Amino acid sequence: MTSARSVTRSAPSSVRVETVTSSLLTVQTSGAGFIDITREVGKFLSEIGAREGALTLFIRHTSASLTIQENADPSVLVDLMTTLDRLAPKDFNWTHDTEGPDDMPAHVRTMLTATSLHVPVLSGELALGTWQGIYLIEHRARPHRREVVLQFVGAT
Repeated sequence: MTSARSVTRSAPSSVRVETVTSSLLTVQTSGAGFIDITREVGKFLSEIGAREGALTLFIRHTSASLTIQENADPSVLVDLMTTLDRLAPKDFNWTHDTEGPDDMPAHVRTMLTATSLHVPVLSGELALGTWQGIYLIEHRARPHRREVVLQFVGAT
């Protein structure tokens, strides 16, 4: 085991929680794939005048999910979708197939990813890394209307 050569931490900062603000983001998907929702989430924070706090995103579905991933090279998203296709293939002998052959693999893919995210908000901005974006992942082949609950807790 190696030890870290240099570890630093900024001084703690505190704010009094002044507000809890929620909004429902509706996304019309066009079928399976990643949809970057970072800009819309940022607009929500700007509209409410968020300063310091935390943002929770929660998707209200069991066959779509949320993730934070690289937003610079689109081939990352292609490779991630290929990996999900291999982990939960549509042509597997699934027991649950009432809603079509892509429904059960969509549930598995949602279980492997996330239905909620928590992102710190610092100085009114999402505290994402340089190459990070927030994505809704549609796991079904056909278009769907998806709802993401946005909830900011903090100072405005």
